[in-house]
Amino acid sequence: MLAQQKQQIVALFQAALAPIVAGTDLAPNVVLERPRDPSHGDIACNIAMQLAKPLKTNPRELATRLVAALQAEPGAQGLIESAEIAGPGFINLRVAAAAKQSVVRSVLEQGEAFGRAGGASGHHAIIEFVSANPTGPLHVGHGRQAALGDALSSLFESQGIEVTREFYYNDAGVQIATLATSVQARARGFKPGDAEWPESAYNGDYIADIAADFLAKKTVSASDGAPATASGDVNDIESIRRFAVTYLRNEQDQDLQAFGVKFDNYYLESSLYADGKVEAAVQALVDAGKTYEDGGALWLKTTDYGDDKDRVMRKSDGTYTYFVPDVAYHIQKFRRGFDQAINIQGSDHHGTIARVRAGLQAVNIGIPQGYPDYVLHKMVTVMKNGEEVKISKRAGSYVTVRDLIEWSGNGDVTRGRDAVRFFLISRKADTEFVFDVDVALATNDENPVYYVQYAHARICSALANWGGDVASLAKADLSPLTESHESQLLAKLAAYPEMLQRAQAELGPHQVAFYLRELAGELHSYYFAHKWLLDDDESLKLARLALAAATRQVLRNGLALIGVSAPDKM
Repeated sequence: MLAQQKQQIVALFQAALAPIVAGTDLAPNVVLERPRDPSHGDIACNIAMQLAKPLKTNPRELATRLVAALQAEPGAQGLIESAEIAGPGFINLRVAAAAKQSVVRSVLEQGEAFGRAGGASGHHAIIEFVSANPTGPLHVGHGRQAALGDALSSLFESQGIEVTREFYYNDAGVQIATLATSVQARARGFKPGDAEWPESAYNGDYIADIAADFLAKKTVSASDGAPATASGDVNDIESIRRFAVTYLRNEQDQDLQAFGVKFDNYYLESSLYADGKVEAAVQALVDAGKTYEDGGALWLKTTDYGDDKDRVMRKSDGTYTYFVPDVAYHIQKFRRGFDQAINIQGSDHHGTIARVRAGLQAVNIGIPQGYPDYVLHKMVTVMKNGEEVKISKRAGSYVTVRDLIEWSGNGDVTRGRDAVRFFLISRKADTEFVFDVDVALATNDENPVYYVQYAHARICSALANWGGDVASLAKADLSPLTESHESQLLAKLAAYPEMLQRAQAELGPHQVAFYLRELAGELHSYYFAHKWLLDDDESLKLARLALAAATRQVLRNGLALIGVSAPDKM
């Protein structure tokens, strides 16, 4: 049932309740639910049971009065077919067939806009994801973040929310120094296993590639920032660091481009130090009286905000612990006007949540509690040819996003990207996921993305065989759609807008993948159960083709939202 139809039914209930609660301080909250048993109807409401006690009346008698008043309302005509009372006072409604069928016309008329909220909400959100250290290629964990973050951003946009997709570069600290010394060792002719090779160095082949280009004095550019030209001097560690970071940022840009992910903004951790924002955040916490010194270190009173112990901000050697720049960064997010901030990170970041939020509360500048929100994901295990894959030759110790795209597409980048994006949001973020490359390559029902895309292609084929004007189907008579498969498909189409709202509110883009698989299943079942291109019943043929066309549109809308293509042929 469409959301506006639910709203109409809620309004009918409220109108029926108005004279019953008149003179009381009751403010009934009408909640409509789907009955557990479909044979009981389309909608169940327990408002009579809720109000019976405060109104000192029998719930079934109250339900009887409500049903009578409900059916007498002019707005119920053509919307509610019947109303029955069950058990101690449940009210079960059956929605009129024409009201159920109207979803087809809504979909065909609205097209790409179906399911999307109309107008801007005035809500501004920043969704930060991937945020990989520029020390190597993107691994599959970053891929899961990219798929989750991009789909969640699209979900927010579907609800009229202004979204900024941001990538935060941790371009400062020990890991960057290790990157520079790794490239320097390669440039000097050393390799992993040599006595001169640093113990903590990065061992992937990409380090050798960077060193070769550095010695060749090449110039590299990332998606933002100034180009970096290598000096070629193996003793110039600062030039090596700058060149290596820019080189790997460019590599990551290419990975993200292959994955179909674009960011609105890139934010460098180093800028927080260069612009004095880290020092300013620390001083604000000191001025707020939320710090103390002990053992030569500066501590934050995070226990005042629910943490299990206070945390060191500045170590005795004068360096800051890693959550301090995070506090400074999120102060900037708030000051940039984002009323909601969402971070998509690996589950190993769980420990930072309490201390970052504590720091944001402690500065006392009006940041709401619970800011930012976190979506934490678990790692991905990659299987290929029945065995777990742990190592990429190029990366040295992990499977890269580019590996996964190439393997899953068997050379076809679009196919590989579709599989990887669909698979990586097809489970809740906080569950472990096994990515089976063999399944991604399968062209059967075992492959979920193929299953959904084939439903779309199947409809395209049927409409092409018909050869008529698809736009004309928006005016088709839908009354012949009375079979059970048709009712189920109609109900699933009508559930799409509400599913998007719920998925956005719950930060759960996996719900889109679940829905698409279920919708595809309903379509395939309908295709095998009923002939669409009838020769002897033109009205029924057009009605079924209209239903199929509406299903195609919703499949296309849902796939586009998660960044997956909707091919016309398979």
